[in-house]
Amino acid sequence: MSAPPLAPASFLAPPPAAAPIPAASLASGLSPAERRRVFAWLVVAFDETRALPAGERWLTLEAAHVVGQPLIGLHTRSHLLMLCHALEQADAREAAGQLLRLFLVAAGHLLRRLPTGNTGRATVPARMPMPPQPAVEAWIARACAALAVNTEPLAQEGR
Repeated sequence: MSAPPLAPASFLAPPPAAAPIPAASLASGLSPAERRRVFAWLVVAFDETRALPAGERWLTLEAAHVVGQPLIGLHTRSHLLMLCHALEQADAREAAGQLLRLFLVAAGHLLRRLPTGNTGRATVPARMPMPPQPAVEAWIARACAALAVNTEPLAQEGR
C-alpha cells in the first residue's frame, strides 16, 4: 500500500503543535500495517523535501528507520535509502557505515538484537538503543497525524 498523495508544500510546512511525546517512541506501539503506512509516508516526505537542508532530510530517513526497524524489509530499505542519500551527498563515512549496517540487518533480526530507537545513521553506534531525538519523533508524529494513526492510547499507557 502506498502513501496517500500529498502536495509537496505539506511536507515543507512546520509540524503542527502536538502533545508531549511519551518517553518511548511513538513508533513502539504501531502495528505492522501502521508501520508500513507511516514508513511509506516518511519515504514520500524524503522524496518531496529536496528543497530542505540535507540535515532535515536525514531526519525523515532516521524516522523511517525507527518506524521500520522491527520489520526486516522496511529495516533493509531504510538503510538502502540512507546509503543512496549518503552517496548523493558524497559522504564516504556515512556510505561506509550504511554498507556495514546493511550487512548487520539480517544478523540483528536473526539474533533478535535490534537497538530500539536507534536512528540508523553512521554517526551513532550501530548496536546502541536510544530514545529517538525530538526532531525524529516530530517526523513520526507528522506521519501519524497525516495518516490518522491514533497514538493517544500509547501516550495514555505511558509507553
